[in-house]
Amino acid sequence: MIAKINTGASMFGAIEYNQDKVKQGQATVIFQNKMMENYTGDPNSDLHFALRSFEPYLIANRRTEKPVVHISLNPDPKDQLTDEQYAQLAADYMDKMGFGNQPFIVYKHEDIDRHHLHIVTVRVDENGKKISDSFEKLRSMDACRELEIKYGLHPVLKKEREFGENFIRKIDYERDDVKRQISNTIKSVVQMYRFQSLGEYNALLGCYNIDVKHIKGEKYGKEYNGIVYSAKNDKDEIVSNPFKSSLFGKTYGFEGLAKS
Repeated sequence: MIAKINTGASMFGAIEYNQDKVKQGQATVIFQNKMMENYTGDPNSDLHFALRSFEPYLIANRRTEKPVVHISLNPDPKDQLTDEQYAQLAADYMDKMGFGNQPFIVYKHEDIDRHHLHIVTVRVDENGKKISDSFEKLRSMDACRELEIKYGLHPVLKKEREFGENFIRKIDYERDDVKRQISNTIKSVVQMYRFQSLGEYNALLGCYNIDVKHIKGEKYGKEYNGIVYSAKNDKDEIVSNPFKSSLFGKTYGFEGLAKS
């Protein structure tokens, strides 16, 4: 199963997109969590009540710029589940991602050959506090693997090319192209994941056998901050010479990462 997570600022846009599918007979609401109960089957009325369900959370929002979360869950086309199973699958996924106590609504889409789910929720709780997005894509991939096993779904890792996902692999330090491997991995990680500190960045890259060190010092009377990358083995031991971040581009140095 592949999960795609999109964030934005317009709750109306996310709900309207799905309700339009309902109007066209291409989607149905199969599950609601902490939503207003008076869904009537009238897409226009349902749009109104859905927006009202999320409104208190959006009003309480403190500083989150993109509080709207729109997730699609895409099982393998050969996976056949009942609506009840799809609903439970979605609820399990949301719980694993930290959204279990949030209001959310689950739509099953049938506008293409394979059935898939769309889930709309908010990233802020009732007090306006942000639901963490640290390592979100990595956590999502782990959740998908667990749910594939629980629900007997076809494992997506055997179909990487078909789904067009760029799965990141651990560094193999025994190969001669360690520098290129590190370059490819850090570029993929910075593109795919969010992190809020150098410590989080190092922890994430550690999953792929890369060590990150912050180097501080003084040169020609000026202080400098640098980043160096090294390959590790599965025992967390450094097994390569360090590579300066300048070898990979400004984006992956101290200042570039601070802006990410």
